[in-house]
Amino acid sequence: MTDSPGASAADVRVRIKRLPHGEGLDLPTAATEGSAGVDLKAAIGGEMTLAPGARELVPTGFSLAIPVGYEGQVRARSGLALRHGIVLPNAPGTIDADYRGELKVILLNAGQEPFVIKRGDRIAQLVIAPVVRSVFDEVEDLDETERGEGGFGHSGRS
Repeated sequence: MTDSPGASAADVRVRIKRLPHGEGLDLPTAATEGSAGVDLKAAIGGEMTLAPGARELVPTGFSLAIPVGYEGQVRARSGLALRHGIVLPNAPGTIDADYRGELKVILLNAGQEPFVIKRGDRIAQLVIAPVVRSVFDEVEDLDETERGEGGFGHSGRS
């Protein structure tokens, strides 16, 4: 639970550390009451241009302490993807609970035109989500299903 306005019992407290180049930037916040994620902003000096086909690692100016049992999922902003072709090549990117380095975002310009990123621009979104850990039990055989071993493009086929 948090003391933020509009907080609920489902809120997860995430400690955040501002780095020197993050000075003057707002803390990540949700754009609306119903937003699943918070906006991440570029903590760059001035601006950078992302050429078509190019990738850049863009700093946010913050480090996080995500609670054990949760992960941070870094996702593309739909408007940037639609209008400019700016995507995350590893989406969603995972931030593990034990990572304490700076949160950085890999951006890829899949569009046709150079894209200019300015300090403070919203570049991605972050969703904090619960993690379910897997325990694997080795067996001799698996149960049969209708799909069987049908791979890519086989679901939903008769």
